[in-house]
Amino acid sequence: MIIRENQTLGKLNTFGIDALARYYVELSSTEQMKEFLDLPEYRAVQKLVLGGGSNLLFTKPVLDCVVLKNNILGISKVKEDKDFVYIRSGAGENWHHFVMHCIENNYAGLENLSLIPGNVGAGPMQNIGAYGVELKDVFHELEALNLADLKTELFNSDDCRFGYRESVFKKEARNKYIITAVTFRLNKTPRFNTSYGAINQELEAMGVKELSIAAISRAVCNIRRSKLPDPAIIGNAGSFFKNPEVEEQKFVALQMQFPSIVGYPLENKKVKLAAGWLIEQCGWKGKTFGDAGVHDKQALVLVNHGKATGKEIYDLSQRILDSVKEKFGVELEREVNII
Repeated sequence: MIIRENQTLGKLNTFGIDALARYYVELSSTEQMKEFLDLPEYRAVQKLVLGGGSNLLFTKPVLDCVVLKNNILGISKVKEDKDFVYIRSGAGENWHHFVMHCIENNYAGLENLSLIPGNVGAGPMQNIGAYGVELKDVFHELEALNLADLKTELFNSDDCRFGYRESVFKKEARNKYIITAVTFRLNKTPRFNTSYGAINQELEAMGVKELSIAAISRAVCNIRRSKLPDPAIIGNAGSFFKNPEVEEQKFVALQMQFPSIVGYPLENKKVKLAAGWLIEQCGWKGKTFGDAGVHDKQALVLVNHGKATGKEIYDLSQRILDSVKEKFGVELEREVNII
């Protein structure tokens, strides 16, 4: 365990934002985490847990905290029954690599979540989702280290209080736990979900004759690569904003004024709007301001063209929020964690 001071984080976040951490340490086991967190000289220092760095934006040049890089690895089968297999993953595993491991072993349920950036530990925090599937749909339980007493606690689905890109770890339990492992309940017999987005069209374009979880995964990867920029080429954190939900009455009023508005009916008599469509209608798609900009293929994605600061990207996001509220009377919410 090596503790570094004034560690640059530019290569440890997908936005590529340069920031200095007062202290930085990489931890590869729960025991190492406990050992470090029990050191008296660091107890009073604020902690920031870093996984794949794919869903955060550093807005300050210096972070007066300890950055804990969660490198806990390992994938194993915990148990199985006639319908399901339960797969446990260390929180530091790369999410897409974990999905590919499951697909290669014919464990079904994660294929629609292929190619989402980040690590496994961030999945429950965000309740990540894509193409009609959310993490909560395949979640069994997670293990998390309580920072107050350094004891490991188990959280089931109810404990996590999953919502749309939300969980208890973004609310009441924020900064109180470190997720160390996640266990998923996956199907032995696939239940294909191809109705959302352009999956069926992509499968047809691929010439797929026999549906499989591997084929759906490839289709999802193709779609994501066609719409979303590669962080290795241009800095970004994927979707920067959540899709907002409005009451049905509000949607009907918006539809009368904007007939082409995109909305998806929900069970709670609300409608989910496409934030990317709202942003594009406000004229932001492809706009650049210095090195901060909006992606030219997907308006939900803010990008760093090279040397943008976190504050410049944050300020751009605020201008977008203001313009959408002014034009549509709809308040967008940032999906990315602002540090």
